[in-house]
Amino acid sequence: MAQGRPIPTEQGSGFKKDLKPKSKKNNASQEDEVSIKDYKIISFERDTTHLDTTLTIYKEYKYNYLRKDDFELMPFSNIGQSYNKLGVSFERQKLYPSIGARARHYNYLEMEEVNYYNVPTPMTDILFKTTFEQGQLLDALLTFNTSKRLNFSISYKGLRSLGKYQFDQGESGNFMATTNYVTRNGRYSLRAHIAAQNAENEENGGLTDKEEQFESGLATFKDRVKVDVRFNTARASNRVLGKRYFLDHKYKLIKKQKDSSRLEKTSLAIGHQFNYETKYTQFIQSTADAYFGDSFLSNIDDKANLKTFYNQVSADFYNATLGSLQANISHYSYKYFFNSILIKENETIESNLKGEEVALGANYQKQIGGFFVKGKVKYNLMGVLTGNIIDAAASYHLNKKNRVGVAFHSSARLPNFNFLLYQSDYQNYNWQNSSNFKKERVSSLTFNFDSKTFGNLTANYATVDNYAYFAFDPSQTVEEGAENAFIRPFQETNSLQHLKVKYSKEFKLKGFALNNTVMYQNVSQTNNVLNVPQLVTRNTLYFSADTFKKAMYVQTGVTLKYFTAYTMDAYNPVLGEFYVQNEEKLGGYPLLDFFINAKVRQTRIFLKAEHFNSLFSKYDYYAAPNYPYRDFVIRFGLVWNFFS
Repeated sequence: MAQGRPIPTEQGSGFKKDLKPKSKKNNASQEDEVSIKDYKIISFERDTTHLDTTLTIYKEYKYNYLRKDDFELMPFSNIGQSYNKLGVSFERQKLYPSIGARARHYNYLEMEEVNYYNVPTPMTDILFKTTFEQGQLLDALLTFNTSKRLNFSISYKGLRSLGKYQFDQGESGNFMATTNYVTRNGRYSLRAHIAAQNAENEENGGLTDKEEQFESGLATFKDRVKVDVRFNTARASNRVLGKRYFLDHKYKLIKKQKDSSRLEKTSLAIGHQFNYETKYTQFIQSTADAYFGDSFLSNIDDKANLKTFYNQVSADFYNATLGSLQANISHYSYKYFFNSILIKENETIESNLKGEEVALGANYQKQIGGFFVKGKVKYNLMGVLTGNIIDAAASYHLNKKNRVGVAFHSSARLPNFNFLLYQSDYQNYNWQNSSNFKKERVSSLTFNFDSKTFGNLTANYATVDNYAYFAFDPSQTVEEGAENAFIRPFQETNSLQHLKVKYSKEFKLKGFALNNTVMYQNVSQTNNVLNVPQLVTRNTLYFSADTFKKAMYVQTGVTLKYFTAYTMDAYNPVLGEFYVQNEEKLGGYPLLDFFINAKVRQTRIFLKAEHFNSLFSKYDYYAAPNYPYRDFVIRFGLVWNFFS
């Protein structure tokens, strides 16, 4: 194992090199010295970044359960529960449909979201954060090497949070083990990971008397345990469990270098990618509830399963002048299934959907000075799930401070499996649309201007045909509040257009800064099947300074988040999905957070008073119809990196 010894500093990267002249005796140890840039993080697309131990306002935005900026999301009252959407993007990374239950997958890491590591010495990253009532959130990563070419990582993120309301507990566990290997001559490379992920959440069905017990602000019900929820007796829970085994390896048949340098001039390689994944979603309820209509059984146990095999063989050609080109052929085998067949008077709902898909693909990218271009295409040769996916992007650095880019996306595939086939112990939650649902077709164009002087501007325009969504069946007549007995999948026959413009810019004056992100959206549609707020804004005013003779770096400030009122999607626990509703407008309220963050050596400490304006505002803040957002709470935690 490399024996470099990183030396922490109070600020910046967290490392420094000894720049003093060394004697010949110390020349060997000089080669072993490392910097923070040697701790590399490699994405699925093989983009490489390095560990960042600084404290910035963007670390504040990412210090949450998902560990990413949730600007376009509206979280529920408890951690580990779902998120409603404030913004949408239609670009797809996956060629094939997923199992569904999208409201339960925000913390589920897909194959494309796993990172790999290349480090000179063992490194640990630990995140801790308090939750609501009993429980905690802990995310721990250990990455190490046995040689300069063989790296491993092991990580586990665990959550338990009881929540403020009755029967609102959230639990999850994400285990990940990765390896990254390159031979001494660089001809063979391998990366692989094993993932086991589980999320289980109690479902309380939302509030039953929101006017009196929530919106009225009565002191009796400020203890949220006293608020009545729908599933007081019929205890319910939702679960997602998945296991995945992934392997990606490559061997270079031809490898030529530029003269005696290590820079590669030309190479030809063959590659193989393998992915096997099993997953199920499950809704359990101790006693059937008339809220979802009639049932076949007195207790509910709905379970959908998905097994997939993916194999891809590729030929990769690289030339320093021509760029990088890959041609590939892939085979995808799937089985989405339930454990029964449902026979009705006028139809039979099958127990499974299974089949095989074969696709051809090509990838290309090239850097020419400040101009960068890349493209990807996949075309299905055999199978019914998908048609194609095309991505093309180009960017140009005008100068060191300004960059412009444009990207195009086009795809066609069937909706997720739970739109096509679903079985439930609730009678109205059984359908099969595999023969009558059409492929969703998406076309989008994105423009980006990134400037250190003027800020970042992104504009995206998307057109969607055959948009699939869940909604109340309009052919049924029910009393107000009983819509969940007839929630079904639908497809919009008319095209819809979605425009999203997002701008961010930070202004600084000495130790003060104002960070702004504003998003505008407009939807053109015949029927109201896609509802999003027209305006979302987040503005943070904060102060940064060194304290205690530069032993501590502190940031403190206030964040305002606001979105205009709109007919926010409602949540359905049986499906683990949001559905379209056009009756109740929610939103139009501010969310104010006060924070104090500090950095001591390699440790970042976070303290936040969340939604403190709820102490004196109206009780009209919801994350979905009948599901309130969080009350005022003080939470704290830390992120700690240490090295050996």
